[in-house]
Amino acid sequence: MGTYIARRLLLMIPTLLGIMTINFLIVQAAPGGPVEQMIFQLEGHSDGAATARISSSGGETSLASNKYRGGQGLPPEVIARIEAMYGFDKPAGERFFDMLGQYARFDFGDSFFRNASVISLIKDKMPTSISLGLWSTLIIYLVSIPLGIRKAVHHGSNFDVWSSTIIILGYAIPGFLFAILLIVFFAGGSYLDWFPLRGLTSPNWAELSLLGKIGDYFWHLALPLVAYTIGGFATLTMLTKNSFLDEINKQYVLTARAKGLSESRVLYGHVFRNAMLIIISGFPAAFVGIFFTGSLLIEVIFSLDGLGLLGFEAVKTRDYPIIFGTLYIFTLIGLLVKLLSDLVYVLVDPRIHFDSQGA
Repeated sequence: MGTYIARRLLLMIPTLLGIMTINFLIVQAAPGGPVEQMIFQLEGHSDGAATARISSSGGETSLASNKYRGGQGLPPEVIARIEAMYGFDKPAGERFFDMLGQYARFDFGDSFFRNASVISLIKDKMPTSISLGLWSTLIIYLVSIPLGIRKAVHHGSNFDVWSSTIIILGYAIPGFLFAILLIVFFAGGSYLDWFPLRGLTSPNWAELSLLGKIGDYFWHLALPLVAYTIGGFATLTMLTKNSFLDEINKQYVLTARAKGLSESRVLYGHVFRNAMLIIISGFPAAFVGIFFTGSLLIEVIFSLDGLGLLGFEAVKTRDYPIIFGTLYIFTLIGLLVKLLSDLVYVLVDPRIHFDSQGA
């Protein structure tokens, strides 16, 4: 197992390198980079801060002002200063290798437009995304797995039919639409005003007792979590049910029953291990997706300033340090979680030995 872990850790290096290379090429080819963004501000859409930043930046490179869209009316020296401010006075290859060297030291630089480091921005936004991702993951798994097992045991019963109907209806309703309905009915829309609509805590949160802080925190999370998890039960529940049904019909289960073992012992002592393998294999993608990519609309609707909104705004403004920094971190987390899921394989089913299989 130690050899397998070491091999997987080493393979993360070329994987990260390949992902960063592909995305660097794609982002560099996209129009409307940070230089164009600054030019746009200088042409009548700035409050003076952009001009001050340029005047304080150095740069000796002089390029034609028509290299960038909208830059025909600016002197070449101004364009050169903008390029130097964002590092575009260097060739793309040099910028790429400089970025890789910094990321190897976990130095992600500063945002182009937010006057803060990428790490500090991620730390500021992380509590919101962790709150949504952690609790929604726990709720979905704690509900879907027992529900899927019960549906498999009672396959074809009335419970199986009506529970399937409910979770499929929930899956069919988009999360953002359900969020709007929750706001209309329960957050001061047209009916009740039971829940807050903005942020994770109240303005007087620091003055509350410990129990008051916990209650206030979950009070703010209630509606976003409901909207966030409503469509997440269907896939995992049906996957769990089908996986258990497949195992229940196998010969070893019939043999265990013939030996006189109780149904509970058969289900959780034999079937559970084998049925859970396929569920564990899908956990890394679900984990990363829930934490970092699925909360954008929910964050916007409920005014929650998290990583989803940060990434969306970074792409919109071509804030490259945030785009590449978050991509690097999320990819690394995804690879580590995938490795963790392989290790959980061994805990769930000790018959699996990656080293002996040449994995």
